[in-house]
Amino acid sequence: MTVAKRLLAVVLFWALVGLGAAIIALLATLPDPSTFADTWPESTAYMRLRAEEAEAEGRRFRLKYSPVPLSQISPSVQRAIRVAEDAAFFQHQGFDWFEVRQAVGKAWEKGEAPRGASTITQQLARNLYLSPRRNLFRKIREALITERLEAQLSKRRIFELYLNVIEFGAGVFGVDAAARHYFGIPVAGVYPRQAAELAATIPAPRSQNPLTDTRSFRWRAELVYARAFGQGDTLESAP
Repeated sequence: MTVAKRLLAVVLFWALVGLGAAIIALLATLPDPSTFADTWPESTAYMRLRAEEAEAEGRRFRLKYSPVPLSQISPSVQRAIRVAEDAAFFQHQGFDWFEVRQAVGKAWEKGEAPRGASTITQQLARNLYLSPRRNLFRKIREALITERLEAQLSKRRIFELYLNVIEFGAGVFGVDAAARHYFGIPVAGVYPRQAAELAATIPAPRSQNPLTDTRSFRWRAELVYARAFGQGDTLESAP
């Protein structure tokens, strides 16, 4: 064996050792979602991140977060958000591979990196434990946490947690806090038009919400309303 081949073998060996160690460390540091089977998070990674951002910018951060059970969340809100974010939520196991293929296909046509296609479970994993930053390591952790969420919690509980921790604006987290912040009512009293506005807020909550009322926000809200409450919609109710 030549010196070059021996050197390559040594490099490959230590690269594999390093990869194995990284995988072991990654698995060892994964969170345990079962702790939220019957308790609410006191805070989430996104809440802490927004508080840190506000402190760094010298702004006051006021958290609005009031989790409520699924039974107290308007069916219109549940329906609108599922239509907008993950209509197949109760049919998949954490990953919607049809949507993934669609997103990859569109990205390939445009010559861009794939975006979108995140399920409700994946979004919950990010909100609870991760951050909005995009990198390979975060995506791997997101996938592993998504698997754990699906394995350890019921679909109804995942949906319930998601609705209560998703970001809806500056310091506003969860559908009840959002309904009170934007409409002055508890989420139980939200009607379809308002529900569509809440769903339309999720993609860009701090810049596109019922208070900013931009043209793009209004267009998205109308689209969600038409899809969720228009004639011919066949979305099943949560089991």
